[in-house]
Amino acid sequence: QVQLVESGGGMVQPGGSLNVSCAATGNIYTLETMGWYRQAPGKQRELVATMSRSARTNYEESVRGRFAISRDIPKNVVHLQMNSLKPEDSAVYFCYVDAWLIVNRDVERSEHWGQGTQVIVSS
Repeated sequence: QVQLVESGGGMVQPGGSLNVSCAATGNIYTLETMGWYRQAPGKQRELVATMSRSARTNYEESVRGRFAISRDIPKNVVHLQMNSLKPEDSAVYFCYVDAWLIVNRDVERSEHWGQGTQVIVSS
């Protein structure tokens, strides 16, 4: 299977920056899409940013121009640099991968989520 280890996050003042990273390990053949979603209290989980294997990116409109996603494809790591943070960015950020896994000498596609890392933007 896949293990997703998230790091980074924490608390920062408005206007500050944070970086979150996620490393995927396991029976990975290849990762199609890696990215981040977030969920604030009382709200649905929403896409923040994703990057495909071909480096196509997709950003939620409110973070465009402030957040930057990047991938280290050989290492199966995704980073999210968050700048100019606002209180409304506060949420639990979840790593997401769309993976092809090696299963019984075959490959199977599946989606996986990390445990989440807290980001709090407050003065």
